[in-house]
Amino acid sequence: MTTRIAPSADVDERAQIGEGSSVWHLAQVRENAVLGKNTIVGRGAYVGTGVRMGDNCKIQNYALVYEPAVLEDGVFIGPAVVLTNDYFPRAVNPDGTPKSGHDWEPVGVTLKEGCSLGARSTCVAPVTVGRWATVAAGAVVVKDVPDFSLVAGVPARHLKWVGKAGVPLLAVGDGEWKCPTTGELYIETDGRLRPADEAQEEN
Repeated sequence: MTTRIAPSADVDERAQIGEGSSVWHLAQVRENAVLGKNTIVGRGAYVGTGVRMGDNCKIQNYALVYEPAVLEDGVFIGPAVVLTNDYFPRAVNPDGTPKSGHDWEPVGVTLKEGCSLGARSTCVAPVTVGRWATVAAGAVVVKDVPDFSLVAGVPARHLKWVGKAGVPLLAVGDGEWKCPTTGELYIETDGRLRPADEAQEEN
């Protein structure tokens, strides 16, 4: 598998780009970033210092992934998404001097396996978006998102459950949900959703 880096992309020589990955025009990948296999970084996107990404991720055009974000396998980041990294952002210190890298401690966003962030959504660090969860376009995430949850709004709130296909699940019984696309069953317990086979293994 060939790694493709557009001539206009700025990829630091200390970054690690996995096999089959593509970094498109005007994108920037900073030093010590690690991108897995078959990952796509779209036009004008930014991947910060030391960001870690798994395999088969997609970062769409002009998204900003600030360090120390961690992306597991199969994460989708839509156009113009922002992952922040500062509790209390300021350009200057209280005495008016410019802030340097020593004057603040970056905090990261964690994106679990298979989750998706819609266009122009923002994750305010530190937050974790759970496995196969979906963040709607334009949402602002200020607290952790459970696995398989669809959240929307400002601030983002839980609306529905979604399956691995990203499609809203259908209620088929008390605490039981079914994906209309794949037929996969899910079990809800105490506000937590899991595939039925995982729930059975735990019991």
